[in-house]
Amino acid sequence: MSLPPCPEDASYSPAPTDMRISRAGYAEKLYGFWLGQCIANWTGLVTEMDKIGDAGDLSTGPFYTRADWGGADQPSIWAEGVPSDLSPTIDFVFRGPDEVWGADDDTDIEYMYQWLLAEHQTAMLSPEQIRDGWLRHIRAEEENYLWVSNQRALDLMREGVLPPATGEPGNNEHYDMIDAQLTTEIFGLFAPGRPDMARRMAFFPIRTVASGQATAISEFYVTMYSLAATLPDELPMRYRVFELARAARGVLPDTSYAAAMYDFVADAYADGKPWEATRDSLYQRYQVRQEDGYDVGARGLYCGGCFAAGINFAAGLVSLFYGEGDIKETIKIGTLAGWDSDNPTATWGGLLGFMLGKSGVEEAFGRTFSNRFNIHRTRQGFGETGIDTFERMAAEGVKIVDRTVQEELEGGTDCQAQLWYVPAADR
Repeated sequence: MSLPPCPEDASYSPAPTDMRISRAGYAEKLYGFWLGQCIANWTGLVTEMDKIGDAGDLSTGPFYTRADWGGADQPSIWAEGVPSDLSPTIDFVFRGPDEVWGADDDTDIEYMYQWLLAEHQTAMLSPEQIRDGWLRHIRAEEENYLWVSNQRALDLMREGVLPPATGEPGNNEHYDMIDAQLTTEIFGLFAPGRPDMARRMAFFPIRTVASGQATAISEFYVTMYSLAATLPDELPMRYRVFELARAARGVLPDTSYAAAMYDFVADAYADGKPWEATRDSLYQRYQVRQEDGYDVGARGLYCGGCFAAGINFAAGLVSLFYGEGDIKETIKIGTLAGWDSDNPTATWGGLLGFMLGKSGVEEAFGRTFSNRFNIHRTRQGFGETGIDTFERMAAEGVKIVDRTVQEELEGGTDCQAQLWYVPAADR
């Protein structure tokens, strides 16, 4: 896969402590990110909100188990008894070479943020740039594929409110819903090996729609994405995934329900409990008994807060640990785990897709896929047709990393060796 032209070197002398990260293979990895995310997103949509347990007048019956993979899809909570039109069975959803992937809420705002970074030639989006981008690229009146906190943030922007006030609890009652988790992971890929910088880049985007523990959960994902480029490809995927998760655990405050959820799932996995049993225990512990300070299920919210940051983070950890770095198994478990099943699944599909790269994703599934992406399915104002390619999207991402390394991190680029020299955080 071709790389964009290498930036002019600024006579940089690498320090012994600098990380050396391959620029040469980064476009291939970014392509894998977009492809893996799309596969996981559309597969997870088949079971989105099929299973949330019991919440008020809603009762969705027993949660799915591994035996349900390949079986009939059951209706979601809002489908009025009709199964998904994406697939009659719970199975992977693909788009072949002659088809086009559609944007969805797991991919479109990340696409928009990358577009804005490129448009403004910056690594740090200002609150004004975020607001202007949202108002320009997100439809206001008709179907706009926004829910809960994202929709409230857009409404506030239209009233003149800027981020981060759009995500503060006093303005946005949905501040602890899932929204920031599925719109900001990509910032980790723009600061490889430097999660501190990635979290700075994501600071306003995360807080556009989130506050409190929802921000910490989002920063957990950003941290994993940033560190993914630092582990050698030769290491087993299972080892790499667990190392990334352990490192990202450090951004979760020890007294938070998010940290308790992480520790609960990690311990259950280490004890050899089946993933279904761990998921069922999470439901009882957090949705039913509201332990560890998690009170979302007791607020009388629609569907018991099935869109919340917390319970979906917990369900996502189940697929992360029990998937053990296998992209197919991770997507399967995520699709069956329950709640907002496309969102955590897309997060891990993107992470594992990045780690595998385009060719690794194709090898895992034993097939080739479409390279085209229709951003205008859900958003507007991106060229005439809104049809983009993963190759161009990946090349744009490399250029953003170029800018981050040289301008924000004051590192360097070796154009001959196609390496980034990334200074250590404590230099």
